[in-house]
Amino acid sequence: MSQLAASLAQATQLRYQKIRARTELICQPLEPEDTVVQPMVDVSPPKWHLAHTTWFFETFVLQPYLPKYKIYHPDYAYLFNSYYNTLGKRVLRDQRSTLTRPPLRDIYKYRKYVDEQLNYLFDALDEATLAELTPVLELGLQHEQQHQELLLTDIKYILSTNPLMPVYTSDQQPNAAKSLKVEAEFLDVPGGIYTIGHTGEDFCFDNELGVHQVLLDDFKVMNRLVTNAEYLEFMLDGGYQDFRHWLDEGWAMVNTQNLEAPLYWVKQGEEWQNYTLNGLQSINWNAPVTHISFYEADAYANWSGNRLLTEFEWEAASQVYPPQKGNFLEWELLAPQPALPIKGMQQLYGDVWEWTYSAYHPYPGFTKAPGAIGEYNGKFMLNQMVLRGGSCTTSETHIRTTYRNFFHPDKRWQFTGIRLALL
Repeated sequence: MSQLAASLAQATQLRYQKIRARTELICQPLEPEDTVVQPMVDVSPPKWHLAHTTWFFETFVLQPYLPKYKIYHPDYAYLFNSYYNTLGKRVLRDQRSTLTRPPLRDIYKYRKYVDEQLNYLFDALDEATLAELTPVLELGLQHEQQHQELLLTDIKYILSTNPLMPVYTSDQQPNAAKSLKVEAEFLDVPGGIYTIGHTGEDFCFDNELGVHQVLLDDFKVMNRLVTNAEYLEFMLDGGYQDFRHWLDEGWAMVNTQNLEAPLYWVKQGEEWQNYTLNGLQSINWNAPVTHISFYEADAYANWSGNRLLTEFEWEAASQVYPPQKGNFLEWELLAPQPALPIKGMQQLYGDVWEWTYSAYHPYPGFTKAPGAIGEYNGKFMLNQMVLRGGSCTTSETHIRTTYRNFFHPDKRWQFTGIRLALL
C-alpha cells in the first residue's frame, strides 16, 4: 500500500473510533431503563440506536469485505434492521420498545466486537480494497452521526414524558448573549441563476446530487432566526386560535391535538418554561424558537406578514452570505443559542433546522444506488418538507450548505425553527 493510501486508512480508522466513541458518550448519562422506552413511533429507544448503527457496519462493511467474518448473532439482523426491505424482514418501527432483550450490556458487547473486527479489517486492507471500501465506510460514519442527532432528540422526548422531567446533563453553559436582543433585519439576495446541489469530490448523500440551475427573483432574507419572544407574540395574539394563518392540515392538527405552544413549553402559573436536556428551565426569550412543526412555522410566517424561504432560496442565500461556524453538537450546549449583536447573516448553520417551503423531491437526474443502499433516501421522496442548516445536536463535520434534511410537516420533536423571507 502506498504511503498516501496508508495515511488515508489510518485517518479513516481514527475517525471511525472517534465517531463511535461519541455515540456511547451520548448514552453515558442514561440509566438502562431509559434505553428501552419508545413514547411515540417517531422515537426509537436509545438501545436500538446503539445496536442499529453497529448492525450497519456489520452488514455493509464487515460481511462483504472482511474474509471469514463471523456474524455476532444470527437474530440481530432481524432485530436491528431499520427499513432495508432488500435485506429481509425486521422488527417494525413501532415495536422497537418490545426489545427488552437482548440486554443493554449485550449491545455494548456487540459494539465492541464489531469495532474490533473493523480494526482487523483496517490492518488487512490492500490499496484496491481500500479504494472500493472508502465510500461505504464514509456512508457508515455519516449514518452514525445522523443517529447521534436522533439519539439526543429521542432522549429529550423520552425524558420529557417522565413526570419527574429528569435532567440529562447539567454541563450546559448558556451563551453570554442571553439578555441581548438582536433586531431583525432583512438582507438582500440578488436574483439570478444559481447552481443548486453538491459539487466537488467530498462526501454527500445521493439526494444532494443532480446539480442544476434555478432562476430566482430578488428576495430578502432575515438576518437571524425567529426568537422565542417573537413567537410568544404570535401566541398572545391568538395565533393558535385563528384559522386564517393556517394550512388546512395544520389547522386540523392544532384542533385535534389542542396545540397552544411549541413542544416542551410548559405553563407554570403565569410563566412559560420549557423542558430542555438540562431539565425544566425559564425560557431564554432571545434564543431561537424550536420544536415546532412546518405548519406552525408557516402559520407564524403568515401572521407576521412574511413567508418561509424555499430550499433553493436558502441555498442561494448561503452562497451570498457564506455560513459562519454555528452552534453544533461539538459545542456541547445542546440547545439553540441567541444571535450575537453583530451585523450580517447569522445562524444559517447550527442551532435549529430551518423549515423551507419546498417539498422533498428528487433533483433532476436522480438515480438510486443498486441494492440496499439505494433505499437510503429515494423511497422517502413524498409528503415531506425540506429543512436546511443543521441544529445544536448536529455534528459540525456532518453538515454542508447542500445538505437536505426532510420530515413530515407535522413533526415537532427535532430541533426545528424558522427563518423568514420578506413577502
